[in-house]
Amino acid sequence: MRALLSVANRDGIIALARDLLSLDIEVYATEGTREHLAAEGVDVHAVTELTQGEPDVGGQVKTFHHAVYAGILARRDVPAQLEELRTQGIGLIDIVVVNVKPFAPAIGVKLVGLDEAIEMIDVGGAALLGAAARNAAGVASVADPAHYPHVIAELRELGTVSPETRAKLAAEAFSTVAAYHAEIAAYLNQISGNTFPRHLALVLEKVDDLRYGENPHQRAAFYRETTHRSGTLADASRLQGELPSFNNLLDLDAAYRIARDYTAPTVAIVKHTDPVGLASNDELVEAYRHALETDPVAAFGGIVGVNRELDGATAREIAANSYEAVVAPGFSGAAIGILRGKPGLELLAIPPDPTEGMRDYGIASLDFKRVAGGLLVESLDDLGLDRGRLQVVTKRRPTLEELTDMLFAWRAVRHVRSNAVVLARNGATVGIGAGQASRQVSVEIAVRRAGDRAKLAVMASDAYFPFPDGIQAAASAGVTAIIQPGGSIRDEMAIEVADRHHLAMVFTGRRHFRH
Repeated sequence: MRALLSVANRDGIIALARDLLSLDIEVYATEGTREHLAAEGVDVHAVTELTQGEPDVGGQVKTFHHAVYAGILARRDVPAQLEELRTQGIGLIDIVVVNVKPFAPAIGVKLVGLDEAIEMIDVGGAALLGAAARNAAGVASVADPAHYPHVIAELRELGTVSPETRAKLAAEAFSTVAAYHAEIAAYLNQISGNTFPRHLALVLEKVDDLRYGENPHQRAAFYRETTHRSGTLADASRLQGELPSFNNLLDLDAAYRIARDYTAPTVAIVKHTDPVGLASNDELVEAYRHALETDPVAAFGGIVGVNRELDGATAREIAANSYEAVVAPGFSGAAIGILRGKPGLELLAIPPDPTEGMRDYGIASLDFKRVAGGLLVESLDDLGLDRGRLQVVTKRRPTLEELTDMLFAWRAVRHVRSNAVVLARNGATVGIGAGQASRQVSVEIAVRRAGDRAKLAVMASDAYFPFPDGIQAAASAGVTAIIQPGGSIRDEMAIEVADRHHLAMVFTGRRHFRH
């Protein structure tokens, strides 16, 4: 029995090679792998003993040789093929251990030009894996060090790698090769400006299995993009509590994305991916208090997201209420000590944003909606707000205080499900209406939740008002200024109602639906 080793990831390869040799398996390795083994006192054959030649083209052509691929691809159940190999003096290769050089992580750490990127592509490793996986009936294709112990265990127990294991290994090998090529395609598409290529391949790797999905009868797992950089929930460190559930992960992501959308210390409290409270303040603890004031009842059992390291004072306030989880870029020692007293509370720390120069060549700039038979793919909905292009359409212009709150509310409404309405005052939401079929109803909900706090508040709407009744309701509640996209055929009626109530109204010219 023969094995061929060619690994970029050297984890576990020393022990694997020793185990293979102890089982009287003839082991061959490419130059770099063989040198690594030799440095640890493990002597194996050079692949050049099979090819009878040295690597060509600067070392790029090592294994592209008839003696290698014939030994891998020959069908063990086809006597004529085996006879061909015997005639040519070519031996079978029964185990192929290959992991390709990482492309996406390496390409994302800096701006990489095409010439440099091409040199980083591992053609030989991908080809070897594909060939071995194609002949899974007789060859074990091992693409991940995690499988080494199981392969050795079967070799010891059975004298071979079982057909079932070879089939599973082949599936993973093909997935590995497909993902690798997809990452390269993503890079080439991005540098050529091809945002929506004819074939869009999504490359994801499993983070963990989840207890269940949105409901207990649904199975679920958490996957992350292979090309993303740090600064996302997919790379979070779990400091306390169990692995978050499917639904909690959705809310954790929403809470953190909302909070980090603001530059000032900000707290977002989220339920069912919608903010139920959001506030910014010079002091994080004050931001939390104002966020909670938006709707203390709805906040119960929610998720708290902050865009600063969580301090002890804010942690103490959070601990006084009931939440599922807290997500932050970090936690002070005092905060962890306080929140440790709530063992059911999940704490997740998000790693810092990537350093300048890092790039993401995957799907980070795209958003997806699942439909039967396919995906709807779009670019992300960025804020894209140019203050210079804001259009004041009413007789009264907003005051500086109103404009500041309008911009806060406009940033917030982008994160609320449509039809979305946000009332805000002093850098905090006071009422939120989300997910309604009628914009008028969203206004009524936001006003009702705000109560007396609606007086002197501003209102943001993610889309235009098809009828002026929502503006009338806001004015009656004491709202003094409105920010909205405009664009309705009834804009003049809306402006007339706003002027009648001495409101200031600003059009942004940009809609922010979130279905």
